[in-house]
Amino acid sequence: MTQYTSNPELAKKLVPLAYIISVIVIGLIAVMGFIKIDLGFDTSILPAIHSTLNTITFFLLLLALYFIKSGNVNAHKNTILTAMVVSAFFLVSYVLYHMSTEPTLYCKQGTIRTVYFILLNTHIVLAGVVFPFILISFIRGISYQIEKHKKLVRWVYPIWLYVALTGPILYLMLRPCR
Repeated sequence: MTQYTSNPELAKKLVPLAYIISVIVIGLIAVMGFIKIDLGFDTSILPAIHSTLNTITFFLLLLALYFIKSGNVNAHKNTILTAMVVSAFFLVSYVLYHMSTEPTLYCKQGTIRTVYFILLNTHIVLAGVVFPFILISFIRGISYQIEKHKKLVRWVYPIWLYVALTGPILYLMLRPCR
């Protein structure tokens, strides 16, 4: 069995960086609808890529849970690292897309419209709220502050899973409106 040594000094150095990244990302998302840039290429494929990246993240999160429940810490760590990288690609692409493209308005009426906006609003709010905590959970994990990591992940994980799942659902619901 591999022994892991807690490294709170590493966490102490990285947590301020997590806060800075969170402020930058949330700030960019808040203003991306007001700033328009020309990327110089057709961005119409990006929503499908975003949906795919969210779907991959969803399954990576499930796989990471399986690995940690099975006691395979290294596989868990590698899977979460992969989910973080996939999510980072998603986030950069998502912000660039929304800074270069006019929003697509939801075109359906009736109950499905209500469902769409409930999903959209919970997705947006929870994504914004959970983002810094995902980073802090990750830092606690890589610094082997296991008890602190577990305590935070108990509520961060299901929210991240919800956000990763509702992204593709919202894409599929919005797709006929393009």
